[in-house]
Amino acid sequence: MNNVVHEKAQQRFVIALDDGAQAVLEYRLLPDGGVDFNRTYVPFAGRGKGLAEALVSAGLEWARAQNLPIQASCWYVRDRL
Repeated sequence: MNNVVHEKAQQRFVIALDDGAQAVLEYRLLPDGGVDFNRTYVPFAGRGKGLAEALVSAGLEWARAQNLPIQASCWYVRDRL
């Protein structure tokens, strides 16, 4: 399984694919101290392998560990809250 990397400066979680592409979960920190997960993307070659689920799980685990109120403008994340 590919490792999920949290790139805090870019406000995203990433999984590097073998072909050099990246699956990503992007977020933004909100002025009220919360977090909004706003985009999930998995390149075609990586789809159907559980990468989006791994990204979302890592992102939600991080947000909960930080006690951040969670919002999800991304439908994929919202469906997993």
